[in-house]
Amino acid sequence: MTENGAVSDDTRVLAEQVITLLRDAGQTVAAAESLTGGLVAAGLTAVPGASYAVRGGVIAYVTELKAVLLGVPRAMLDAHGAVYPGVAVAMADGVRQRLGATFGVATTGVAGPDPQDGQPVGTVHIAVSADDDTVVRTLALGGDRERIRRLTVERSLALLLGRLREDIR
Repeated sequence: MTENGAVSDDTRVLAEQVITLLRDAGQTVAAAESLTGGLVAAGLTAVPGASYAVRGGVIAYVTELKAVLLGVPRAMLDAHGAVYPGVAVAMADGVRQRLGATFGVATTGVAGPDPQDGQPVGTVHIAVSADDDTVVRTLALGGDRERIRRLTVERSLALLLGRLREDIR
């Protein structure tokens, strides 16, 4: 995404590839987002024909909603906070199951301006869930809030695309 809310060229290209693969395979995706606040879903739904592949999304910006809406274990949140790889995994699994999608993608992290849960600005965890496994990546991103959020969207879509290419041949 860009400052004016438009989808960046990189996001658009990744999202088009994701939607094409999902649509052609008759599969779907759902997004669970924290620091990106809906930007992953916005990138996906900016693609014409996205309605064939996007089930929906959940913006769980505050920690409590990660537990209530997505089923992230409260004990995990209490022990580690919301900026933790296991939280991204649970968010991706939760949104996939709750929204009935083939794949779930999740973002959690610190875009700034201040650290959160003892984690520095730029610490981000992204995950992609399928029925048989979930992959998670930890990112250390630099730059301002907008750049961190934009890169999180791009990296999330790239992780999803890689997972789709493994499954859909």
